[in-house]
Amino acid sequence: MEVAGSDSDGKEFKNAQEMWREQIGPEGEEHKKTQWYREGVAYWEGVAASVEGVLGGFGCVNEADIKGSEAFLSTLLHERFQNGGKSQHLVALDCGSGIGRITKNLLIRYFKEVDLLEPVSHFLDAARESLSLENHTAPDMNKATNFYCIPLQEFTPDAGRYDVIWVQWCIGHLTDDDFVSFFKRAKVGLKPGGFFVLKENIARSGFILDKEDRSVTRSDLYFKELFRKCGLHLYKTKDQKGLPQELFAVKMYALTTDVPKKVHNTRSKIKANRPGIIK
Repeated sequence: MEVAGSDSDGKEFKNAQEMWREQIGPEGEEHKKTQWYREGVAYWEGVAASVEGVLGGFGCVNEADIKGSEAFLSTLLHERFQNGGKSQHLVALDCGSGIGRITKNLLIRYFKEVDLLEPVSHFLDAARESLSLENHTAPDMNKATNFYCIPLQEFTPDAGRYDVIWVQWCIGHLTDDDFVSFFKRAKVGLKPGGFFVLKENIARSGFILDKEDRSVTRSDLYFKELFRKCGLHLYKTKDQKGLPQELFAVKMYALTTDVPKKVHNTRSKIKANRPGIIK
């Protein structure tokens, strides 16, 4: 990407390549990449396994986040599956699941099975406890099935298992190369007609590197360039509403492996970012 960006200390970069060269070396040196990922996980290992913790001190956004996600997901299910998929055995993967916040409050109400993928072990332990059969109020037979303590960059799903792969507030931890390789591997895990939902913070332009938790907030254009490299097609987008103004804008992307018959886009005025970042 040839768009300029900066880091959380205010250092400016001419483009993303310059930033990545500084972080992981010109050829993506293995020891530097290992350090990048180790430091990112270490940051979250020091965070409480609570809604307030996983949302970076902004637990107040939970309700608006789930409400926005549910409206987007419901529309997609009705457009992509007969009768909204209610008569099908739908299976979802919750990537960067944390304590199971999204699975418990949203996914398990729509999918017969949900698998959780999370590299921070105490988050996943909390999710497993929270989603035990006696603790959740999902419809009969809906359940959290598998709990994978594996980072995104190392995960390969079982072929054809998932109708929806949900990726929220975690993809910023991946380098560009690992972003592309993750989605290329994950595509194999989708059933025919399945799709990805990516929900992420959006930089106003270029990118912002957070040196504390080792993550990159990318712009809409940056994401779209990476989608192209992944061989994914943009099916629908929606802006998240109702979040505090001091936080980054948040956008939802529905992505398919097949060319949509009709591409759905929603446009909204770009709001100026503030330094707050949702974790």
